[in-house]
Parts: sequence; C-alpha cells; structure tokens
Amino acid sequence: MNQQSHRIGDYEISILHDGIFEAPLDVLIHAAGASARDDIVARSGRPRISIVVNCFALKDARGITLVDAGTGPSWGPAMGHAPDAMAAAGIAPEQVERVLITHLHGDHALGLIDGDRARFPKAEILVPEADFGFFGNEANRALTPPKKQGGFAIAAALKAHYPDRLRAVPAGPVRPGIELIPLPGHTFGHSGYLIKGGEHGLLLWGDALHLSDLQAADPDIGLVYDFDAATATATRRSILERADRENWLVSGGHIEGFRHVVAKGAGFELISA
Repeated sequence: MNQQSHRIGDYEISILHDGIFEAPLDVLIHAAGASARDDIVARSGRPRISIVVNCFALKDARGITLVDAGTGPSWGPAMGHAPDAMAAAGIAPEQVERVLITHLHGDHALGLIDGDRARFPKAEILVPEADFGFFGNEANRALTPPKKQGGFAIAAALKAHYPDRLRAVPAGPVRPGIELIPLPGHTFGHSGYLIKGGEHGLLLWGDALHLSDLQAADPDIGLVYDFDAATATATRRSILERADRENWLVSGGHIEGFRHVVAKGAGFELISA
C-alpha cells in the first residue's frame, strides 16, 4: 500500500482520495507521432486507462491548507469523494483556511463549489496567476478548442462564489515553506507547489504526469487533455530531471502515494517513498 501521509518541515501532508477516472486509450498521444502512440497502445494490454484522482490536506500550527479540491459531484459517482476523505481525517469545511489550486480543471477545482454556494466558507482561494489570467479572460475563449474550454466556467464560478477571497498568485512563495512552481503545458498556467523543510522537499505537481509509471519511463507520452502538448512534454521531462537532481519527494493529482524520482535509461522511475 502506498503511504498516504508524510511530514515535511512544519507540514503534515495527507492524500485525500477523490475517486478514479477512466478513459479509452485513444486519449493517449506521443511526441513522436501516431505510430509511436499506436505502439504504446498495442503494448499496454488493457482497453482503458484508469487513474487515481487526489487532492491534499496540509496541517500545521497555522491551520489547514488544501492543495486542490477534487471534482465535487460534477463527474459522476466514481469521483467526488474528497469531502468524505476530509471528514474521515477530522477536517470540516469551515476549518479550511486556504486552498492552493494547481490549475483550473474540473477534477482539481470543481470541488470548491457545493451546489449554489462555496464549499469552504472561510477559505482564501489561491490560483496560479497565469492560469487565472487566461481562463478569467473571456477573450481567450475563441483561442481555445471547445473541448478545452471548461476552465472559463470554473473561473467564472470562483469569481461568483469567492468574490472577496480569490487571489491570483505569481511564481514564488505563497505560504511559509510553500512555493508555487510554474509547470506550463497541461494548461496555460498549470503549476505545482513545493513544500520545503530543511534539506527536504515535496513537490505536489498537479497534472505534470497523469500516468505515473508510463509517462515517467517515457516523458514523450501525453494525453489529449494537455492544452499545449509540446510544452507539456518539455515541462514533464524538465520537472522529472529536477526532482531527481533535488531529491524531492513527489505526488500529484494522479499519483498513488508519495514517490522518489530516479533516472533510468532514457526516462525515469517513480519509486514509492
């Protein structure tokens, strides 16, 4: 079983399981083109991909911070279980002081909304400046393929439900011991959060990888959900290299447990911490 909590510096970080997302294999793409992608599909031995959906609770003396918020009820019964995971961890919505969003996709941000109200009545919502700047500007909708326009509705909903508690933040420190690191490509302003403590660090990298073992071994594998596939591929490889070099722990929206990144051949391996 993968470890579900870890301490870094002042923070106790716990994984909140939101559910399982499944999709057909035709969502896979490859930087080398269709033949490389078809080879991966042929070797997979499975008809669909199945990926975990996570968010995270960070506890310290200053209170409770979430990184992402899950899907809420919007994506069907297989997901939307983060509120139950929070309750099991003894966290009530009114105890959450802030939510750090990695990017404005539904499986990371729709859980901020509970029907016609804000799920977290006291929380400040921090969104990467570049992502909010893009999806918060309706003029950019015309530049965006129809299937990748969901972030505009999410940005509008956050403006409506958290009007005085919504903050766009640039790269750099966002909380004591927490730094926003841009990881563009999956969305325009997709980012991760590096939690630091002494010589150690844990990067919660959002959707830098969706398929942990497959994409670590071959970072050129992507998914059709990436806004800019070439940029996402370059970001994926560079953050894997950096995590290996810096000896960071990593986890993310679709990673099981906490992992170490280790270079292996032309790619990498994610080893359970």
